[in-house]
Amino acid sequence: MDATVPPDLHARLRPRLVPRPRNEALYARARQEGLTELQARVLAGRLADYAGELAPLISPSLRYLEHPERLADGRRAAERIAQAVVDGEHIGILTDYDVDGITSHVVIRRTLVELFGVPESRLHSLIGHRIHDGYGISLPLVERTLALAPRPSLVITADCGSSDEPRIARLAAEGIDVVVSDHHALPLGGPPASAHAVVNPTRDDCRYPDATIAGCMVAWLVMSLARQVLIEWGALPAATPKLSPWLSYVALGTVADCVSLGASPANRAVVSQGLTLINRMDAACWRAMAARLGEDSVPFDAETLAFQMGPRINARSRLDDPYAALHFMLAADDATAARHLETLDRDNQSRKAIEAEMAEAAKALALPAVVADEPAIVVFLEEGHPGVQGIVASRLVQAFGRAALVLTPAAQPGMLTGSGRSIEALHLRDALQRTFELAPEALPRFGGHRGAAGVGVVHERLGEFRAAFLRAVGEQLGECELGPRLLTDGELTPSQLDLATLDELEALGPYGREFDAPLFAGEFLVESLRPVGADGSHLMLMLSAGATSLKAIWFRALTPGELPAFGVGARLRCAYKLNRNRWRGRESLQLMVEHAEPLDG
Repeated sequence: MDATVPPDLHARLRPRLVPRPRNEALYARARQEGLTELQARVLAGRLADYAGELAPLISPSLRYLEHPERLADGRRAAERIAQAVVDGEHIGILTDYDVDGITSHVVIRRTLVELFGVPESRLHSLIGHRIHDGYGISLPLVERTLALAPRPSLVITADCGSSDEPRIARLAAEGIDVVVSDHHALPLGGPPASAHAVVNPTRDDCRYPDATIAGCMVAWLVMSLARQVLIEWGALPAATPKLSPWLSYVALGTVADCVSLGASPANRAVVSQGLTLINRMDAACWRAMAARLGEDSVPFDAETLAFQMGPRINARSRLDDPYAALHFMLAADDATAARHLETLDRDNQSRKAIEAEMAEAAKALALPAVVADEPAIVVFLEEGHPGVQGIVASRLVQAFGRAALVLTPAAQPGMLTGSGRSIEALHLRDALQRTFELAPEALPRFGGHRGAAGVGVVHERLGEFRAAFLRAVGEQLGECELGPRLLTDGELTPSQLDLATLDELEALGPYGREFDAPLFAGEFLVESLRPVGADGSHLMLMLSAGATSLKAIWFRALTPGELPAFGVGARLRCAYKLNRNRWRGRESLQLMVEHAEPLDG
């Protein structure tokens, strides 16, 4: 535990290992359908209310994808895009700056150029700067669009636009049609009225059965439907390739945006198929990343996308303009991809340093709220970097088991900008909607979804906002017990600690948000240990259970310079994951320790 935490709080902030509640009916059904006991246990611990068929979840396939015609405004959007292609119009592609937005941009651009034959000279990439422009169809992006010569007559958005009616109205007044494709929750007033079309699966009138798909998936569906329309019109031959290869990008955006990989056949299908495509290494961006991570990193899995690809692409927009990330994803050859990846890698290292400093400051500021047992954390970092707010908020959630909002000064005078991350029991955007009802003058802008959100707060009304937010969270949580906890899938016997068990678990993948990778509890004897890593903050261990000895790694186990609270010969209670360690072509099982404490401690 961090040294800044008062001693009396240590026990309260020690993560509790809690067995996952099990959906017993689903467990029985999974066993009847041929899953092993362990697979049934893992499945039943993640799908509390699921009553549908198991096959779409345990055997992900594109055949379970619904047709894009079921998206409200889907055909209207596709026909407008098709018309622009046929008429040779200039088209703006306006997307968010995060991984979901960048992958959406790639899907739209590659489809227009490579499948629809639109010349590059007629396309305009419009991606905002996180710090200078802000999220969505911001006013600076509108001005940039209007200044283009020639101007686009159509702007296609992805992963943004649902809450941008005033800026869309401005573009429409200048004769520019806006087709919105997005997945963020719509404002109470409904879809932006000035848009030509708004394709968003969260619309009340949308018949698409899965509202959890990422922005890149919405863009992929819209462009797939545009291909169909162009074929129907005779503008493209029927043999025009489908957009299936672009599912590699959709997989990356889906994993990185932390949308549900639980009861979502669509998300599970695109991530599973996308990983298959990525591991063919057909695109320079995948080859460059594999070269960077080393030959033992292949094949990529969902964790590679979440913890290696995603952070590097996000780091660029957190610290600078996001175009290097777009150029990396679109690179035509390995040398170009490697050059852009070098930039992303440097940014990611800088991001880590900034994040570590901000997280330490944020934890200190959060302590009074935790001591007072408040239902959420709101911290304002006066010198904080706005590009890493969300990551720091995640660190607070992990440390304190409460939803957290991290605020920093905004570019606009008198305003603060912030990012929030939630806990399983709280729908963050709903809490912000209630906050807005309680203090509308303090919260002029907010958006997001269940697990993550962004806010704009009036600086002089920060106290008013904070009080309203805490009230809104308290109303939603009720008597819910708060604090850091780790949900485990029970114990494994020593004989199960092998690669065959990992194979058994990987067969249920992909894992991600709302379908967490299996985490087990167990007791082990410490045979050896040593600090590792550049700053000595990680711990390498040799652990034994019965006659089985295994290597284990515990990341961020130590404050740099300190020694562990236990030594060789100690017995530990651990929460751990199974990991496939590859080294020079050989594979072995390694434990990834999430938490450990001495049994006599």
